[in-house]
Amino acid sequence: MVRPTQPKGIKPKPDGGQGGGQAGSDSEAGKDSMKLVVINTVITLIICFLFVISNYFIVQNTVSGVLDKVSAVLGEEDGDDGHAEAEHVERGVILDLGEFILNLTDPEMRTFLKIEVAIELTKTEEEKHAVHAPSGGHGHGHGAKPVDPIEEIKKKLVEFKPAVRDAVISVLSSKTAEELSSLAGKELAKEQIKEYVDSIMAGEREVLRISFGAFIIQQ
Repeated sequence: MVRPTQPKGIKPKPDGGQGGGQAGSDSEAGKDSMKLVVINTVITLIICFLFVISNYFIVQNTVSGVLDKVSAVLGEEDGDDGHAEAEHVERGVILDLGEFILNLTDPEMRTFLKIEVAIELTKTEEEKHAVHAPSGGHGHGHGAKPVDPIEEIKKKLVEFKPAVRDAVISVLSSKTAEELSSLAGKELAKEQIKEYVDSIMAGEREVLRISFGAFIIQQ
């Protein structure tokens, strides 16, 4: 049997249809994979961003709540302490000693001190009750002016005034201008005056506060 012959110079055609289809499908699959990767990346970034933002607000609110509670507690404690301290501030009777003009003990120059001094003294228990007692009913006769218990206490203190003034002179005249120019020096002088005056009062009263006014040092 004679086999059919193929003309020379003519090559068999490749199966183009099948090969082209395979390459196209691979390209489409690659594009789809890239799209999925991009979409997943974007979704992941959005989730991470939302997570960070939500955590930030949660932490901020929590910290703010804790700080508010701490501030409220501290404020209540400070307020209680301040209120309690204000309630326990004792008010006494002012003994105004007037003005002093003293020579100071500066060795190299002659210096003078011009000062006004007032001392606040405690009340006795009897005086405290008299001050807080209702006014009225103590006058003598109709239209008489009620007795002021504070003024009565000040009249009692007048008898101590010479001795107290002498104590102030003894303390301040022993100081130099440099000593009295500092806050510490003034406070020391007040403490020394307090000790003198407490001894004069012999336990009947105590010094609560000493005030200096018109404090002038001259040469």
